[in-house]
Amino acid sequence: GGLSNLLFKCALPEHILSVGDEPRQVLLRVYGAILQVSASGAGIPPDWQPPPRPAAPEQLQGSGLCRHLPPGPGLAAAPRLLRPQGVDSLVLESVMFAILAERALGPRLYGVFPQGRLEQYIPSRRLRTEDLRDPDISKEIAVKMSRFHGMVMPFNKEPKWLFGTMEWYLKQILELTFPEEEQLKKFNHLKTYNLQEEMKSLRELLESTPSPVVFCHNDVQEGNILLLAGHEASSSDKLMLIDFEYSSYNYRGFDIGNHFCEWVYNYTHDSWPFFKASAENYPSRQQQLHFIRHYLSEDSGRRGDTTHEEQARIEEEMLTEINRFALASHFFWGLWSILQAKISTIKFGYL
Repeated sequence: GGLSNLLFKCALPEHILSVGDEPRQVLLRVYGAILQVSASGAGIPPDWQPPPRPAAPEQLQGSGLCRHLPPGPGLAAAPRLLRPQGVDSLVLESVMFAILAERALGPRLYGVFPQGRLEQYIPSRRLRTEDLRDPDISKEIAVKMSRFHGMVMPFNKEPKWLFGTMEWYLKQILELTFPEEEQLKKFNHLKTYNLQEEMKSLRELLESTPSPVVFCHNDVQEGNILLLAGHEASSSDKLMLIDFEYSSYNYRGFDIGNHFCEWVYNYTHDSWPFFKASAENYPSRQQQLHFIRHYLSEDSGRRGDTTHEEQARIEEEMLTEINRFALASHFFWGLWSILQAKISTIKFGYL
């Protein structure tokens, strides 16, 4: 789609020798057209129309080869984040990407430029929705998320991201209009739910729900988790989190609850609306406890020793915390989808 990141696998021809320890292949990420709207921090004009998709480059400057990577196993042209923060968030994202790479929690960063960046190309495949239910994979995701949450990052540590972003989304939505009758009908139906009151009720519920503020990924879905090539299925370090556009200090419950919601959605469905929701796949109590226990086990060094009774109490409290914040995940991505229906050129059933 014209508003997605464009991803290119770029490699040196076989007859060209690399210099020193420079990589022979990299991933070129070109930011999508959404930044024309969002990097300025301005709103979305009601009559805004997406620009045409630029032609894909066949070759980078110099002797390297550059091949466009379409959506599919291992890589995707993922929709770009709508950014209420403006262009400063691009700088923060580059800093964050570099720090995570340095800590071996993400791909290496080779360079940045105003329209995108050069990243390490990692032979891998993205997880599938059904992979999330695999106990070994779920365990490792829990461990990786716990490590992520334990990081101290040089960013604002106040949890303003969740409701700040939703308020910005909602402000844009209330000013939207749709030219197509079918979309307008769906949009008007959504507005009958009084989204402002729904968000007010959600805020009141979550303000009464204790949840630690940690550094969150905020989008741990299967497409943002790589299964590294060459790692045995039983390896305890076979996964890597990617795509940190949404990462910020936020409530722990949102990050885990959002991940549990992703168990339900398959985004590779081959017919309209190009996703399939299976509510029965939401993790059961036992599957949630499996995740929570491995999350807490990795976190034990920061929490100290706990008794069996304390552990059981913490687990029950986390179950409540996570499933309440899962409601925020639904609301957040619901607002996001309404905006995407207006500005995205990707064929997808956003409304």
